[in-house]
Amino acid sequence: MQLATRRVYTGRVISLDLDTVQFPDGSSGELEMIRHPGAAAVVPVLSDWDGPDPVILLLRQFRFAAGGTLWEIPAGRLADPAEDPADCARRELLEEAGVMAGRIERLTTVWTTPGFTDERIHLFEAHELEPGRLAHEQAEVIEVHEFALEAAFAMVERGEIVDAKTIAALFHALRRAPGSGLR
Repeated sequence: MQLATRRVYTGRVISLDLDTVQFPDGSSGELEMIRHPGAAAVVPVLSDWDGPDPVILLLRQFRFAAGGTLWEIPAGRLADPAEDPADCARRELLEEAGVMAGRIERLTTVWTTPGFTDERIHLFEAHELEPGRLAHEQAEVIEVHEFALEAAFAMVERGEIVDAKTIAALFHALRRAPGSGLR
């Protein structure tokens, strides 16, 4: 239970609070908590989902914190905590991958790092894609690539895809794919 909170920092993406909390055993202490409005991420399914090996889009994106580029699915921060995560997923899909979804399906929601942040990412699949207009932000350096879903999952197994939200979303997408045998 939270007993008190003190805002230490407010930035464009996160805020940092120092919370005094009561733990389940009755003791209390201070925890640093990064507050985040949440995010949405989406697996863009380019080809027929019912085919033997659907094709998806992945982004090769520069990430300063990772010291280079990562393979990821399109994702971004909710405009505010009240934004519908599906709307955020649609927006990020258009901005980062340059496609619009005719249909979007919820996969799951994951906590990113619950030891120090309240950030949750809502994961989706996007189907019936149509070309749209890319709108990368100034700090975004992104290339869009096509991969068969099974090939993308093999990239996870080889350690080429290391982004947690992408791994979780690909796992859920692969599990749902009609021809995967993992349903």
